[in-house]
Amino acid sequence: MAEIHGDIAGLRKSTISRLEKLYDFVVPSGQVATEEIIQLLAELSGELNREIALYLNRRGQVIRVAIGNATTVDLPQANGRHALNRLSGLRCLHTHPSGDSRLSDVDLASLREMRFDLMAALGVEGGAVKQVSFGYISGCRNDELLVQTVGPVRLEDFILLDFSFLLKQIENQLVNRKQASEAIKPERALLVGIEKDTGWNISDSLKELAQLAETAGAQVVDIISQRRERPDAAFFIGRGKVHEINLLRQSKDINLIIFDDELSPAQQRNLEQALGVKVLDRTALILDIFAQRARTREGKLQVELAQLRYNLPRLGGQGLVLSRLGGGIGTRGPGETKLEVDKRRIRERIADIEAEIEQIKKHRSLHRERRQRAHVPTLALVGYTNAGKSTLLNTLTNASVLAEDKLFATLDPTTRRLKLPNGQEALLTDTVGFIQKLPHQLIAAFRATLEEVVYADLLLHIVDASHPRYEEQMDSVFEVLRELQADTKDIITVFNKIDKIENPNIIARLVRESGSVAISALTGLGIDSLLEQVQNKLRIITTDVCLVIPYSETGLVSQLYDLGSVISIDYKTENIVVHAQLPLQYRKRFEPYMKQE
Repeated sequence: MAEIHGDIAGLRKSTISRLEKLYDFVVPSGQVATEEIIQLLAELSGELNREIALYLNRRGQVIRVAIGNATTVDLPQANGRHALNRLSGLRCLHTHPSGDSRLSDVDLASLREMRFDLMAALGVEGGAVKQVSFGYISGCRNDELLVQTVGPVRLEDFILLDFSFLLKQIENQLVNRKQASEAIKPERALLVGIEKDTGWNISDSLKELAQLAETAGAQVVDIISQRRERPDAAFFIGRGKVHEINLLRQSKDINLIIFDDELSPAQQRNLEQALGVKVLDRTALILDIFAQRARTREGKLQVELAQLRYNLPRLGGQGLVLSRLGGGIGTRGPGETKLEVDKRRIRERIADIEAEIEQIKKHRSLHRERRQRAHVPTLALVGYTNAGKSTLLNTLTNASVLAEDKLFATLDPTTRRLKLPNGQEALLTDTVGFIQKLPHQLIAAFRATLEEVVYADLLLHIVDASHPRYEEQMDSVFEVLRELQADTKDIITVFNKIDKIENPNIIARLVRESGSVAISALTGLGIDSLLEQVQNKLRIITTDVCLVIPYSETGLVSQLYDLGSVISIDYKTENIVVHAQLPLQYRKRFEPYMKQE
């Protein structure tokens, strides 16, 4: 007898009979569902305003039907295959009476746990399907199943999906990823660069690219460069060099080529066709590292926006069954692995993310307004990646922010309260590190976060003084600051890592310029000098005052709290003595009460 799982109490016999009728349907081989079965599901879900789910096996037979409430349905356990590199052989179709077909976190968790062939959600409105979204397992990384979602799409497109082909692609991908996981085999990368007369020395630039590749999880097998006045329009490098790389790729089992500059979509496509392996550029590599590092909702949104803007001109519009089933460097997204998706859907997603980021900007703006009303000065740590910004934040504020000897260890900004030796308080923000050839997509996408730099009262430019190319790194930082229109702000140049410099003459030369200080954030050397410089810079913005206020004018004390920062207050017998810091524009108002030395 056909069983209806879930709470059927209160349902009419005729309704239960119609639910049982779902078991009579058989979906043809290779088809994900039929219009008839979906129509009955939608009618029942619309009438009952409850979610309904059914399981189909690969013979197209309905083997489970379950009914839930308006927002969820408990999915019954079903027998199936459970090997990590195999699917269960069952697909789940269920309704969303709200009309929104997007898969919920619970849907995605069920997809992983039960290893469905496919999880589909039907957005039902007025007893008819408005839209469909679906998800499937696209791979396995570190024993964790990755999920790809598609949609919302039209019902007609969903029904026309070549389900057999999709299943074959997914299971092949799972087998390959399982074998790769068992072998713990990183992608073997070849790095390629062009030597130009401008910019960084090619060997230093490629050395940094190797660090980026290793940070992303690749194994750098070889490095190759070519001297050219300008890149080739079709292949970026010369055709002879392409042939040389192809031979090298075959002899050294290389499956990833990374270029040290941004490739055009046509160049990337031509290179992949000629070499037969995945080709990435520096921008895609940095975006992939950011995708791995993103932890907060804000960070993930900003990374996804940058990736979508980068990928949009590179898509060929393959439709629902797509060419890349995800995985590997350059295809990861924040959270789940990304596939190439329809350009129209990407534009819609970009618009959605931009709207969310606009809300984030408004939220940050409100925080800044509160800080301005409280007259707490703000400092921002800026600098090249791995210069030691997070270590300095920890040293100055006793924070416990992750500080690693890695590129882009910090992605999400962190703000902590800093107390200066004179008692004044300030807010210190650690920001994402900069790098040469920083993708413009990242600068644009992270503008909401980088506004902390734009609106800071003082910038601390952290420089890795032990790096042989620290001057070029400084130039790269100033390029980004110029793009943010923050290059004219007050800056203290902080030469860090002097504990790694043995020659004292080098350190003395570093601090010859005014507004610079040499420190070791790791050992604490020079921190007192840094704090003194910060105090001196902030005095230009604010002024220290000592006021003697009669009890007849106690309202002035409230004004001091509103307009500035009260450091100490002493209620004496005849008057009130207040030590405070005020913005310069308010000094004249309180001059009559200033204590004479």
